[in-house]
Amino acid sequence: MSDSPGTPVPNSLDRAAVERVLARATELQAGAAPDAEGSLTEAQIEALAKEVGLDPINLRQAMAEERSRVSLPVERGMLASLYGAATVSAQRTVSGTPAQVLGALDDWMQRQESLIVQRQFGDRIVWEARRDVVGLVRRAVSGRGHALRRATAVGATVVPVDPQRTLVRIDAHLGGFRRLMAQQQAALTGASMVGGGILAVLSFSAMAVAAPVVLVAPLSYFVARSAHIDAASRAQLVLEQVLDRLERGDAGRPPSLISMLAAAVGGGRRTGR
Repeated sequence: MSDSPGTPVPNSLDRAAVERVLARATELQAGAAPDAEGSLTEAQIEALAKEVGLDPINLRQAMAEERSRVSLPVERGMLASLYGAATVSAQRTVSGTPAQVLGALDDWMQRQESLIVQRQFGDRIVWEARRDVVGLVRRAVSGRGHALRRATAVGATVVPVDPQRTLVRIDAHLGGFRRLMAQQQAALTGASMVGGGILAVLSFSAMAVAAPVVLVAPLSYFVARSAHIDAASRAQLVLEQVLDRLERGDAGRPPSLISMLAAAVGGGRRTGR
């Protein structure tokens, strides 16, 4: 009896299949029973990398990037589709130990960006905007935009790559500012509808009644969306600039509040002359 035709064996494998093959090959090589979740230990990954000729430096970098990933829900709601994403991120490999890098970041965020620690646990710190008098004065006299003050939370995660290098990832969440822009846009649109209703009661023409809504609604949406996108772009730029300083090793302690006030007063006197 002739063999019945079966599904042809593919000549190529997709990425998921390659990962399964490599994982199974590692299990066979290590002689270990497969994990219930199909996971691999770092030792197994390093053994596999050695077998396929991967550079250990690149492997450590890839594993550090994987460990630094922060699980963020994929945004699919109306706010995300109308106004854009609420979270911006940046990551870089810099010189120093995790403790040194996290310490430099904490010092910079508190002194230069007027943030305070919200939570600190292990290799991660989360900051929020400083709302007290000191924070207001610091932002007023510094002359900087302080783009991160609009963030609901700013978090940094550090993971060692090797004894001399650390991978750092920073995330800024602007969900609160985006929600504020949406609320303002909705309020303006509602006010325009009320205005149109008043004109209708006063027996104005249909064109005059519709004009407030037709003009204000799209304009207020454009302004609100542009404001959020601009805030996200500025926050992204600040994150990259902070990492630039860490990479160059010049993320030292910024001027104190006293020195900033003295500089502002001195500049005002020179301008007055």
